[in-house]
Amino acid sequence: MKIGFVLDDTLDTADGVQQYVLLLGSWLKDHGHQVHYLTTNTGREDIENIHSLGNHVRIKFNRNVVPLVLPSSSRKIAEVLQREQFDLLHVQMPYGPAFGARVISLAPESTAVVGTFHIAPYSLTEKALSKVLGYWLKPTNRHFDMVMSVSQPAQKLALESFGIKSVIVPNMVDLKSFRLTGSLKVNEPPELLFLSRLVARKGCEHFIKSLSLLTIPFRATIVGEGNQRAKLEKLTKKLKLNEKVTFVGFVSETQKRALLSKADTAVFPAIGGESFGIVLIEAMAAGSCIVLAGDNPGYASVLGSLPESLILPTDHRKFARKIEKYIENPASAGKLYDAQQKLVKQYDVDVVAGQVATIYHQAIVKRARKSHTT
Repeated sequence: MKIGFVLDDTLDTADGVQQYVLLLGSWLKDHGHQVHYLTTNTGREDIENIHSLGNHVRIKFNRNVVPLVLPSSSRKIAEVLQREQFDLLHVQMPYGPAFGARVISLAPESTAVVGTFHIAPYSLTEKALSKVLGYWLKPTNRHFDMVMSVSQPAQKLALESFGIKSVIVPNMVDLKSFRLTGSLKVNEPPELLFLSRLVARKGCEHFIKSLSLLTIPFRATIVGEGNQRAKLEKLTKKLKLNEKVTFVGFVSETQKRALLSKADTAVFPAIGGESFGIVLIEAMAAGSCIVLAGDNPGYASVLGSLPESLILPTDHRKFARKIEKYIENPASAGKLYDAQQKLVKQYDVDVVAGQVATIYHQAIVKRARKSHTT
């Protein structure tokens, strides 16, 4: 197959959607398919077949900084589509009217179109804006042959805001390349790791307040950048935790894996706005720590079968007690570790990408039948 990934964003960052696109694209290429990337504002030269066809600016939405795509050149888009003659376009959703919708509308009738919904809105305002966007994009719905969602919350968004039915195919991780160890780490004192953006909904403030209630020795590393960093560093000093807690800022993917391989417990206390939680499967894939995550719909879609992995971040006392439980009780920690290591296998790229490839084939067959009847 000749596949074109469509992304209303750059590939120059390492956010969840970019990781999904690049990992799936790499797997497809390794399995003999031709892969292209139709993006905006991408300057990377280490990836083949990038077509940077538009521009965007960054705005705040869903408690994140997201791209707002500026009107793209229909002529340039059409030239690429006509030249490459893709068998299938895989659109990352939601997309915008200025780029994604133009690519879809200009695609040849013979090109199958599939999509993947990646997000779940956080607030009522964001839900309302999603409905407005869904209404605006309604004319392009007919172009899709198959649509996937990475989780139940994303699937709900697809149906309620965009009127699109979808099948759940989760995010993925390359277990073979990600795993650095295969046994539960036991440090003295225990190493706790927070790894996410330092914004309110990711819950780092709740993590720090819970640390202040621990009655056991520990060390904690906080990885990430964001608009709350200064506030969180100030809070750490106020709670007299600055000798136990280290802020390391942004790290590379290699550094992230190394930090995960050294931790006893990785904590992701997001309070909402998560559609899936690829960081959870990455932490489990590293193979050395247990994972505790906020009990929000996105994270529960990953860890809901293991409710002992979930926490209520705003209940700092219970949050602290759960951390202590797994540090002080090796048997409980080992049991949770084994269950999470079994669970993460279903998110391996060989498993999930195989499911995506099956949907690709179904979409191509569906498009061929549609073209034949017309």
